[in-house]
Amino acid sequence: MTLVIVIIIAVVVIAAIALMVSYNRFVKQRNLIQESWRQIDVELHRRYDLIPNLVETVRAFAAHERHVFEEVARLRTQAVNVQGASPEQRAAAEGELSGALRQMMISVEAYPQIQSNQNFLNLQRELTDTEDRIAAGRRFYNANVGDYNTRVESFPSNVIAGRFKFEKAGYFEVKDEQVRAVPQVSFGTIGSVEGEQTQPQMQPGAQSSGQIQPQMPGQPQYQPQFPPAGQPPVGQPPVGGPPAGSPGPQDGQPPFTGGQ
Repeated sequence: MTLVIVIIIAVVVIAAIALMVSYNRFVKQRNLIQESWRQIDVELHRRYDLIPNLVETVRAFAAHERHVFEEVARLRTQAVNVQGASPEQRAAAEGELSGALRQMMISVEAYPQIQSNQNFLNLQRELTDTEDRIAAGRRFYNANVGDYNTRVESFPSNVIAGRFKFEKAGYFEVKDEQVRAVPQVSFGTIGSVEGEQTQPQMQPGAQSSGQIQPQMPGQPQYQPQFPPAGQPPVGQPPVGGPPAGSPGPQDGQPPFTGGQ
């Protein structure tokens, strides 16, 4: 009887320890997700601060691109107003804002004076660095969300998740089709690779035999000889004359006429 009680107590203690460990792990993962999201939020706020300065710099050179600036300003305000929303809603707003910024940068390409402006170049560099940090933070956040959601759905940790209200977290994913599009690769302009030996070119007037004849060291390079105008090529008979090297007609013999 005493042994049974000891076994029961041991099982209860082990179950309690497992419950406590699993619960603490859920708390740790949830806090890690919140911390990684705060890092993304900091970079998003930094981008919100850079956009107005960038727009004003571009507006000074391309004032008639008014519709582009208005769209960027509208989507920036929309993204700021959804800060308390879920990551999915934030991701949708940020995707629209990124698309508007890309459209503005495409418009800038038509104005060389903007691309040479130092203030614009500095703002563009800062915006690019911010975008890179947002992308890195998004990957870290989504990795933590994936591990957490796997435990929420797996057995037996899903029992503890349901008992203590640990719900699945949302991903922060880019919905921009241009970011997800597969890049188009064209092989039409590919040249020879540096260091690759190219095939030797045939000299003018030389006939190809189907095989490449390499130039031997010390061998003089073939140079075609072109006779003056009105004269036959060197080494070939005139039209209608005897073949090269054949004896000339003897006295009393008819000349060669080219017929059989």
